[in-house]
Amino acid sequence: MSHRGGRGRASADASSLRRGFWYALGSEQRAALRDVGRLRHFDARTPLVHEGDGSDHVLIIQEGWAKVTSSTEDGHNVVLAVRGPGDLIAESAVLGARTRSATVTALSPVNALVFPAARFIAFLDAHPEAWMLVSGTFVRRLDDADRRLEVHVTSTGAQRLAMLLLDLAELSAVHGPPRADGSVEIAPQLSQEEIGSWIDASRETVARSLARLRRQGLIRTGWRKITVVDLRRLRAFAQNNEDTDPHEQ
Repeated sequence: MSHRGGRGRASADASSLRRGFWYALGSEQRAALRDVGRLRHFDARTPLVHEGDGSDHVLIIQEGWAKVTSSTEDGHNVVLAVRGPGDLIAESAVLGARTRSATVTALSPVNALVFPAARFIAFLDAHPEAWMLVSGTFVRRLDDADRRLEVHVTSTGAQRLAMLLLDLAELSAVHGPPRADGSVEIAPQLSQEEIGSWIDASRETVARSLARLRRQGLIRTGWRKITVVDLRRLRAFAQNNEDTDPHEQ
C-alpha cells in the first residue's frame, strides 16, 4: 500500500520509495517523527554530515537538494549521489554503528528534520513497517551503485553523461511535473566538475559531451542548469541506439 492508501501503514515497494523514505511513510508515522525530530535549516554549500564523523543523528530532507561525496586518497571529492525531498540521510552509519562513510553537502538551501540516533531507532522499533522502508532504501541504493559500476565499465563518457542526466531528469520529474513541452529541468544543480567526478570523466569530456547533446537537440544548458528536452531520445543515446553525431564523424 502506498503512503496515499492508508493513514498509518508504510510500504517498501519501489514505487513508494521513489519519492523518498518520508513520503513512503503513513501520515501517522510522519506525525510521530515530527514529534521526535527538530527542523533545521542548512544554507547552500553547508555540510549536513561529514565523512569520518561519529554516528549520532539521522536526517530526512524536507526541502532542497544535497550531494553525497567521498574523498579519494589524493584529496579529490567524488560525487556518489544526490539526495532530495523525502530522502533519508546518514541512516547506514547510525544503524550500523559506524563512522560516516561520506559527506553530504547542501546544493541549495535545505530544510531537514534531524533526529538523535536513539530516538530514530526507537521510532523504528515502535513502527515495524518503517524498518522495511529502511531496508528498501538500502537495497535501492546498493542497486544504484551496482548499476553505476556497470555503466562505467561498458559505456563511453558521453553515454555515461546521458545516463546520468536521464536519471536526474526522472528523479526531478518525481518532485515536479515536466513542462508543457515535455522537457524536464534537472533540479539538483551540479557543476561540470561535479558531474565529471560522478561519471569518472574529465571536465573537458563533460563539456564536449554536453555540447554534443545540445547539438542533437537532447538538452538545453545554462549556468548550472540543464534541461532535458527529449527523454526518449536521450535514453536511446545512452543505450547507443542514437545516430552518430555528424560533428564527430
